[in-house]
Amino acid sequence: MGPLNDDQIVIYDEEGKEYLMNILFTYENPERNAEYVFIYDDNDPDEVIVMKYNEEHELFEVTDEEELKEAEEVLEAFNEDPSIQEIKD
Repeated sequence: MGPLNDDQIVIYDEEGKEYLMNILFTYENPERNAEYVFIYDDNDPDEVIVMKYNEEHELFEVTDEEELKEAEEVLEAFNEDPSIQEIKD
């Protein structure tokens, strides 16, 4: 993960193609000792992707069903937060 500023990163696909993504928010689960970043592309802002990252800021795909379910719940809570709704409107 290559931070450009506080709210954007560059990610790469398997073929090395570069994508500029926006950071929606980050989330830490101390029980798992894991940190997650929720990102999206300006061209498709409704599709939010969650990835894990480590201390070196390397990104990893989240494949564990339990982690994916938790991430979905965290995203729903984020989207339902009244202060977030005010920003969106």
